[in-house]
Amino acid sequence: MGKKVKWSWTSAIIGAASALATTALLSSKPKDPTFHLISINLTSFKLNLPVLDTDLILNVHVTNPNITAVHYSSTSMSIFYNGSLLGSAEVQAGSQPPKSCQLLRLPARLDGLQLAHHAATFVADVAKREMVLDAAVDIAGAARILWWDHKFKVHVDSRVTVDPVFLDVIDQENKLEMEIFLA
Repeated sequence: MGKKVKWSWTSAIIGAASALATTALLSSKPKDPTFHLISINLTSFKLNLPVLDTDLILNVHVTNPNITAVHYSSTSMSIFYNGSLLGSAEVQAGSQPPKSCQLLRLPARLDGLQLAHHAATFVADVAKREMVLDAAVDIAGAARILWWDHKFKVHVDSRVTVDPVFLDVIDQENKLEMEIFLA
């Protein structure tokens, strides 16, 4: 009736290895990291007559959902208010382990003169306790898979609504574009 099938360890090992390789390939598809501004801490005012420059610390929660660690170079985040460059925050070079979360503390400086150019809008924002800031940053780095470094570039555009009196984060929207270089 039926043919007797001979068991082969070689076929079983090849099948298991193929299934493992397929699973690894499907789960290694790069996933976008996430960025969330958690809080803003005022560190100092610097008198730059006739205005005050402000130093802040931006606390940003970053999640790496990928199965490999990422290493990134230092960069600068531009901060805009009402369409004008208000200041910048420095992102130091570093790395993040796979499937992890990390809190980055980014020192930032806001230019009081630029804010003075929008004094009427700023006073209205303080009165309603909502100020909208935009930020943009390009982060370049590499993710090592086995023996190869795969370079990437992430561009993040953020729109953050803050309370200008207490510096509380009210709302935020982050848009991210990731480009991976295979060569």
